[in-house]
Amino acid sequence: MLNFVLEGKIGSNGIASRIREEILSGKISFKDRLPSERVFTEIYSVSRGTVRAALRLLEAEKLIEIRSGSGAFVSYDRSKNIISPIENANPLELIDARFALEPHVCRLITLYGTKQNFDSLDKLAYEMEKSEDDPVDFASADTTFHTTLTESTGNKLLIWIISQITAVRGQAEWTKARNLTLNKETIKTTLEIFNIGYLDFSLKVFNLLIIKKEIIKVKL
Repeated sequence: MLNFVLEGKIGSNGIASRIREEILSGKISFKDRLPSERVFTEIYSVSRGTVRAALRLLEAEKLIEIRSGSGAFVSYDRSKNIISPIENANPLELIDARFALEPHVCRLITLYGTKQNFDSLDKLAYEMEKSEDDPVDFASADTTFHTTLTESTGNKLLIWIISQITAVRGQAEWTKARNLTLNKETIKTTLEIFNIGYLDFSLKVFNLLIIKKEIIKVKL
């Protein structure tokens, strides 16, 4: 049974983040129907446009399917996607796994990415900048950025592997780490990586991962 708590006004990224955590943690099951747009507008005190933007983010991540006239349904089958190492992984393991993969992901995008891919990533980086004062919104925008980053390679195996790594973000330990480490100062440091200019894309992500890992190590 769905259990969305009244939380006051947040943005589309924040709403998407809360629903994502419910789905990845298994609190919302495969094929479950999400509450209607009207219900979400009442829960979060936002417009329907904000709710729709949040649902579109989740649909882009293949976590839900929006059916015209019927609503939004969970399309993420946790039983087929979550494996036991994921369930027991901690935030530092998440960063280490991304260290191993994302620099090469960036090199693939440099070789094969299209203008549309880079335009999408630019827009998502802008969404991260807009969320500077809201850790929840920022974390959601960051998740969408890294998901889109991998999808831009067109490599189905890499996309699947990264989806497994991203599933760690639905675990309680990740939420705890985010709450401890993500604040205006650390967000500002993260955004500086994107504001240096068009450096080598893989170098940007590599530096970003170093910063994130050191922050988590100090705080936990």
